[in-house]
Amino acid sequence: QVQLVESGGGLVQPGGSLSVSCAASGRISSIYVMGWYRQAPGKQRELVATMIESGETDYRDSVKGRFTISRDNAKNTVYLHMNSLKPEDTAVYLCNAEILGDPQVYWGQGIQVTVSS
Repeated sequence: QVQLVESGGGLVQPGGSLSVSCAASGRISSIYVMGWYRQAPGKQRELVATMIESGETDYRDSVKGRFTISRDNAKNTVYLHMNSLKPEDTAVYLCNAEILGDPQVYWGQGIQVTVSS
């Protein structure tokens, strides 16, 4: 089993910055993909950013240039640094991981990010 625990998040004003992190623990051989999704009330879960083990990244268009995903493979931790936050970025942010040789996709419990004045 693999556990993902998110931290950070909270309330920030529009235009502000915030970071969230996600640490993986448990039976981990090699984490192929770690990433962040988000889900706002009444909306479907959507991909925010992912990073594969090689360092290649993928972002949804609406966060490009504002959000940065990074990983510390030694700590099995993924970070999401969010700048120039907008009210529409308000959502529960969920960490996601895919392990080599493991067909299961793992999710964290989610952490609230609220952008409001």
